[in-house]
Amino acid sequence: MPAAAAVVSSRFDDAVLALGALLIVGALLTGPARRLRIPAAAAFVLAGFLLGGGATGWLRFDARSPFVAELATVALIVILLRDGLEVEGEMLGTQWRLPLRKLVIAMPLTAVIVAGVTRWLTGLSWTESFLVGALLSPTDPVLSSSVVTNPRVPRIVRHSLNLESGLNDGLALPAVLVLAAALSPGHGGFVWWRFVLENLGFGTAVGLLVGFGAAILIPRAVGPRGVARHQRSLLALGAGLTAYGVAVLLPNGNGLIAVFGAAIALGVRRPDVREAFAEQAADLVEIVKLGIFVVFGALLTLDGLSRSGWAALGVVAATLLLARPAAVFIALIGTRTDVATRAFMSWFGPKGVATMTFSILVLAQRVSGAVTIFDLAALTVVVSIVVHGASDRPGAEWLARREAQ
Repeated sequence: MPAAAAVVSSRFDDAVLALGALLIVGALLTGPARRLRIPAAAAFVLAGFLLGGGATGWLRFDARSPFVAELATVALIVILLRDGLEVEGEMLGTQWRLPLRKLVIAMPLTAVIVAGVTRWLTGLSWTESFLVGALLSPTDPVLSSSVVTNPRVPRIVRHSLNLESGLNDGLALPAVLVLAAALSPGHGGFVWWRFVLENLGFGTAVGLLVGFGAAILIPRAVGPRGVARHQRSLLALGAGLTAYGVAVLLPNGNGLIAVFGAAIALGVRRPDVREAFAEQAADLVEIVKLGIFVVFGALLTLDGLSRSGWAALGVVAATLLLARPAAVFIALIGTRTDVATRAFMSWFGPKGVATMTFSILVLAQRVSGAVTIFDLAALTVVVSIVVHGASDRPGAEWLARREAQ
């Protein structure tokens, strides 16, 4: 075996061993961790950091290696498939106003505010700053599960946060792709509108065709003449992978956009497939997320997190305390929500797996300013995991008590 291949194999084996051991330990310590209110994301990111180059050095990943880039791509395929399938037709038809306002108004406004603060505090260009804003605009209520699963929290609030997080990963992706392409080496001939038409246009078209096609082809019957529940989950995964594969075969087609489009089409047309995937593939999604948490943690270093000094802390504070709260309050003007509810929804916008995965891809693509961009995103995610993980349960209980009065 060539030396380079041996090194790659060794690192892969180490990663598999670490993830396996952490899954066992995490499962055994679920009860104590829940009592201590330690989020799984925080535990696995910390474990990755302790095992990675920031501490012991046992796990050493090159962010620009094919392994890390491909792992991030696989994670995005699974996450975007799950997110797209969770777009419920009924929710879009009856309770779409709050999440739509947050997606159409609050999310872009958050990215713009973050970009402005980043440009002001750091040496990044406007394009690089907007990429930081795009990376930090998605939310991940999985890190605030006590909020979206607490039945005492008003249903409209829970579903608004859940639907928002399910869609904003996919909606942030086009901006991340466009800005990363504009900053990639040799981008002098980059034409943004052509990139949008080809990457996003082809990707969306392929995704919708595959999704609607799968919705028609998958039998509705259950039993000997139909498809078993666990097989429906596999068919959904197959549709996502097919959409990705077909899209990347086209000139400048984007497979990730295709996966998201296919998942939305399939989930809206076939609720039974959506429910089967949510039930049968939950462990797969969880393992992929935890794997990204470990790799993300292993890529962190204290030098990297502190490299931009006070400017980085300013970007973090502006993202969590200014950008999202201001954007959500503006977006919800004129709605039948009181100040307390708006404040609650504006705070619970944690940065999680989407920001992690997008930032790893940006680092792997060697875009201009990639290291600084990754460091800013990484510090924001770390702080968000801590503060949102510590405040989700108390916040949910506060709103629940307030609604009960």
